[in-house]
Amino acid sequence: MSRAMKTAQKSIALISPYAASVVPFRGRLIRSLLDDGVKVFVLAPDYTTVTRNSIAALGADTIEYTLNRTGINPFDDVSTLKSLALFLRKSKPDVVLTYQTKPNIYGTMAAKLSGVRKSYALIEGLGFAFTQGESNIKKRVLEMILKRLYKYSLSYAENVFFLNPDDLSDFVNMGLVVRSKAVLLGGIGVDLDKWPPGDPVLQPLTFTLVGRLLKEKGVLEFIEAAKRVKLLHQKVKFLLIGPLDTNPGSVDRAYVLRWVDEGVIEWIPWTDDVRSYIGRTSVFVLPSYREGVPRSTQEAMAMAKPIITTDVPGCRETVVNGVNGFLVPPRDAKALAAAMVKFINEPQQIERMGRESRRLAEERFDEIKFNKKLIAHISKPWRAR
Repeated sequence: MSRAMKTAQKSIALISPYAASVVPFRGRLIRSLLDDGVKVFVLAPDYTTVTRNSIAALGADTIEYTLNRTGINPFDDVSTLKSLALFLRKSKPDVVLTYQTKPNIYGTMAAKLSGVRKSYALIEGLGFAFTQGESNIKKRVLEMILKRLYKYSLSYAENVFFLNPDDLSDFVNMGLVVRSKAVLLGGIGVDLDKWPPGDPVLQPLTFTLVGRLLKEKGVLEFIEAAKRVKLLHQKVKFLLIGPLDTNPGSVDRAYVLRWVDEGVIEWIPWTDDVRSYIGRTSVFVLPSYREGVPRSTQEAMAMAKPIITTDVPGCRETVVNGVNGFLVPPRDAKALAAAMVKFINEPQQIERMGRESRRLAEERFDEIKFNKKLIAHISKPWRAR
């Protein structure tokens, strides 16, 4: 092997669906790769000057590609595949790492078309099409299409990473990935120093949901539970933090504003730093229908907040029932309200369960540990040189 080949710089292309989420969710991973001497390309579809500068400040290269994140126009998706393949063919990274649905599908295909040595896909959740419950022709067609695309594209991945065992099992059982390629990593984790534990909040007692305003996040159940609780406990507060979305499961803006106007909830559509709101929170609530392992819940746990969430894949990974919070059935506003009332009637549980949340976050959701596991897998091509 020539000296030039021995000293050639390792490189990775990280394909993201949102530029704004890269630094908050992948910043430490990127820094770890850069510290290891790896050249990092960050591909995203929606760069602004601010997001481009923030990623460049880490030392990574920023590359824009075409992506219609929630659309189902095949011409748009072909454009995504072409734009990714053109860059990968030109840059020739050693490794491609993708996450979220369309980057996983088209990023993995593009890697194969471009001759990239190894590609890895991170499944962070199954998404709208695979969520049980509400069903219609559009959803069934979308599920069928996604299954075929996943099965085809993931066949080219070296490994497919999962955050919870239910998603891994479902993908294997549906024939979307072979078991030998599937790897369970656990929750992505958070920066435990950035999300420090705070004091318990007992006045006013405040329940908070953070997430995009999607039906599958349990937003409708959260509002309905708030209405029920408010009938008997008018001083209790309910914070809903998150933007509207273009996803097919988006909650109607008029519905949310109705309950804001009636004083049932407070809605914060956007914030640059959710920590101040979590700090004001007594109990964090996520009544989602399904998740990978929810990042927002991990953040709340790190800040020593008790959790109420649903007993569904992903969400159940964050709660030991009766220890750091309560698990409730999905799509059940009555059960959700009853769990909230437990904290109202026994507020001393807030401090005790909050301490347990922080302990579990340190044990299960430290992003440093997650990144080490992830890098150990994706660095195999470099170690094989």
